[in-house]
Parts: sequence; C-alpha cells; structure tokens
Amino acid sequence: MTYRIQGLDPRPFEHLFGLSDQRLAEHNARRVKVTNKPGFPCRVSLEDAEPGEQVVLLNHVSHDVETPYRSAYAIYVREGVPQSEPFVDRLPPVFKGRPLAFRGFDEDGMLRGALLAMPGDADARIRELFERAEIATIHAHNAAYGCFAAKIERI
Repeated sequence: MTYRIQGLDPRPFEHLFGLSDQRLAEHNARRVKVTNKPGFPCRVSLEDAEPGEQVVLLNHVSHDVETPYRSAYAIYVREGVPQSEPFVDRLPPVFKGRPLAFRGFDEDGMLRGALLAMPGDADARIRELFERAEIATIHAHNAAYGCFAAKIERI
C-alpha cells in the first residue's frame, strides 16, 4: 500500500498577503509573527515557519463534503512558498514530533475510522487505517490544537 501527502495549493491564499490588517480581519484572517519553531506549521509547504516570519492565520474548509463531517478550522499559510512536493510513503516535516489524529473517510466523505499517533507512530497509523478497504482518504490533524495538518491519499 502506497500513500501520498501534499500541501495545499497556494493560489487560493495569494490574495490575502497584500491586504492590510483591517482587510484581513474582514476575511476572518490575521497576520501573525512567528515566535518559535516548531509552532506555526504552514499548510502549503508542510514545514514549520521560521521565527520572525509573517504568516496568515485563517479559517480553512478542509473537508468540503455534504455530510455531517464537513470540517473547517484555523490554519497557517506562508507567503511565497511553493506547494510541497508530494511526500510518497514518507512523512512531511510538520508531522514530526507532534501527536496527530488521523480521520479516515470513505468515498462519500463519511468517517469510517480514526486513530491517534504519538511522535514516531504516524506512518504505522496511516498504514493501519488504509488496511481498511472502505477508507479512501485520511485527514491528519494536530491532536492537541485540532487544526488540519494535511490530506493523505491512497495511491
């Protein structure tokens, strides 16, 4: 079994970076200065931002389905970073050192399984969920804060 993890497409966020703080607030977004690493995981690059960098904190619909499991939460994105290359059968930097929650969804967007992974266990938990034929995709979330980390696809 093979899986792929890739960061979000940066294009839907590009319009936010040139906005004033007031205009960002109209989009329910905020400009934030990074104070520590790790702690500000970019969902485009799938790397933690560096201290001193500016990131935009915004609400993102990560599971846009017409089921009770539709989901949105806060994420960070960095300006000018390219979308990550796909991580095939390997973990992106933002997964390392963090407890993660994995939610497995079927083709219709219904939740069919969930597992927690402590640091070092992520690959095994992903593979464990994908052993179940009904699971088409997995959404990774930071276990403590609950924010969307990345989508994992079976390939």
